[in-house]
Amino acid sequence: MYDPAQLRTFLAVAQTLSFTRAARRLGVRQSTVSQHVRRLEDAAGRQLFVRDTHRVDLTVDGEAMLGFARTILAAHERAAAFFTGTRLRGRLRFGVSEDFVLTRLPEILESFRRDHPEVELELTVELSGTLHQRLAAGRLDLVLAKRRAGDTHGELVWQDTLAWIGAPQLRIDPDRPVPLILFPPPGITRARALEVLEEHGRPWRVACTSTSLSGLIAAAHAGLGVMAHSRGLIPTGLAPVPARAGLPELGGVDFVLSHGRRRDGAHEAADALASAILAGGNRLIPALGNIGTTVIGENDLGRPAQ
Repeated sequence: MYDPAQLRTFLAVAQTLSFTRAARRLGVRQSTVSQHVRRLEDAAGRQLFVRDTHRVDLTVDGEAMLGFARTILAAHERAAAFFTGTRLRGRLRFGVSEDFVLTRLPEILESFRRDHPEVELELTVELSGTLHQRLAAGRLDLVLAKRRAGDTHGELVWQDTLAWIGAPQLRIDPDRPVPLILFPPPGITRARALEVLEEHGRPWRVACTSTSLSGLIAAAHAGLGVMAHSRGLIPTGLAPVPARAGLPELGGVDFVLSHGRRRDGAHEAADALASAILAGGNRLIPALGNIGTTVIGENDLGRPAQ
């Protein structure tokens, strides 16, 4: 009933919320993307997207179609692999930033391993900057991580904005250096946080440095300071710092898939895992954030509340 090509196009639009970016990802014309979406909507008898000249959003029926599309495509790929007799083999070195540890990425990896049991998956969890360095050095085959502002490498999985976050009881004193909770270099959020504070002439000090996201979260829970973090992945118990605290905007962040050098026995497995991640991209955004339900306290003009 539903054409797999149209479902793949639908997922690309749903993940990028842009017909233009979906066309770029799929390597087709934008008119082809529009045609696929229109035909899928005709087949479903429902409108899947609300779109105007400025933005694209999923409808309620579009949200429902996400799950069906992933299920249909997964079944289609398993059937194709079974009847063509192709079985992926080899060692796949996959690097992922810590941002995704608490998302549903493990479910996608579990499904990949179930579908491709003869692929030896080697997982590396590291800072985004470190992962890109290892990829460039030929030590990884595929990376899912943030990219620096202005970079164009990699295939877009998800776009978000960065936000200053901290414990709800934290209060920021505008007359004192901003206490920062940071990844060490070459952390991308670290570089961005320091860059915008310097640009705005805002004094800062390092309150905590950790290579572990769990370490940074613990420091933030303790009220040691603020950290720059993806707005869509704010951990439970932390909250965005309100605008009245006077911290400068951090801008956007892209999460991308980047392929390494083609290596025998790895490039086909890397392509298959990349396809699985892109198909399940919306599952990478967990329902853990407390955006809209909690903000840092009203009296956010001094030191941590006692």
